Amino acid sequence: MTTNTQTTNEALLARRKAVLPTGLGIAFPIFAERAKNSEIWDVEGNRYIDFIGGISVLNTGHSHPKITQRVHEQVDKFTHTAAQIVSYESYVDLAEKLCEKAPISGPTKALFLTTGAEAVENCIKIARAKTRRPGIISFVGGWHGRTMMCMSLTGKVLPYKKNFGPMPGPVFHALFPAEELNITEAQALHSLDMIFQADIDPSEVAAMIIEPIQGEGGFHQVTPSFAKALREICDEHGIVLIFDEVQCGFARTGTLFAGEQLGVEPDLMTTAKSLAGGYPVSAVIGRADIMDAPQVGGLGGTYSGSPIALAAALAVIEVIEEENLLERSVVIGDTIAEFLKGLNLSSIGHIRYKGAMLAFDLVDSEGKPDAAATANLKQKSFEQGLLLASCGMYGNAIRVMVPLTVEDEILQEGLDIIGGILTA
Repeated sequence: MTTNTQTTNEALLARRKAVLPTGLGIAFPIFAERAKNSEIWDVEGNRYIDFIGGISVLNTGHSHPKITQRVHEQVDKFTHTAAQIVSYESYVDLAEKLCEKAPISGPTKALFLTTGAEAVENCIKIARAKTRRPGIISFVGGWHGRTMMCMSLTGKVLPYKKNFGPMPGPVFHALFPAEELNITEAQALHSLDMIFQADIDPSEVAAMIIEPIQGEGGFHQVTPSFAKALREICDEHGIVLIFDEVQCGFARTGTLFAGEQLGVEPDLMTTAKSLAGGYPVSAVIGRADIMDAPQVGGLGGTYSGSPIALAAALAVIEVIEEENLLERSVVIGDTIAEFLKGLNLSSIGHIRYKGAMLAFDLVDSEGKPDAAATANLKQKSFEQGLLLASCGMYGNAIRVMVPLTVEDEILQEGLDIIGGILTA
């Protein structure tokens, strides 16, 4: 095999196509050379403003100096032992901090894994161990990961589930209430009742899992009233309530966890993505009596709780506090929303956000989802040096996941690109 030493984007794309499977998509035909805070430079020296943040992984920005320093310090000590073979103090340190900060009262415990999907799957394992029940309820539009169990939980077929079945079960999907989707809370609760009537008795349901703010589904938000209704149903039937905060957690919404704004406590919750500022680690946090349900040895993983990633996560918590990123998140969200409203365009439909977790719909002249306009905005933005991502059941929502550390002038530069394209 010969190796092409050229470092143009085109040459690297050709090499990529030859050795990577088609199913591994790529949003933009560029290859990163370096990145800093909210900017990326490709191998040809082209600069891009990053409004995607590694899919909401980089709330603290690319290569934050404090996080990078802590990682270097840990690498000089050791890189791996397997936490369930020989543990290390940082594992306990981070668990203590997350248990203290999680919106769950009473004794809590935490478990570290590697990916968001792993965290979700371990929530299901723990809930089943606690309840001795098989059934799981999730919600239409929900996104929970790419592993088999997580695909089953995910409430969107294309491109995540097609051709990969049959899916593990028993999993049932209730409607997710969202005004912009014309689904009321009453309709969503009725769909849940129909599941209990037609598919599975609530006494056989181990857990109910929901994102406080849907990610891939379009940044639709759970309301406090709907969260309260789910909490009451779970309490009535002994069902474990799980908040999946893999994407909406860790300062994106103006609070460390989005669930803090609902006035309802979950039994278990997940976090990942921005937990460690770009290093792979995820966590399950939950009530101690539920977390302790699996037998000794039933939880774990070779790379779970990497000491490198844990060092980064401890630094992330410090950065969030020292740089007031919770407050910054609110400012960023308000700034983007006011900018979009100020454009006064009929093509911009619903704008929804908590903190800097913001999405806006693009619609046609009849107010219907306009996926083509959304794709055009992404492409034109890329050509002008701005990276944008879409989401939603109809592919017509632009989601903004810019680092919370973004400089004001760079944020405005990105917004001006969006405004220029939409008003052209």
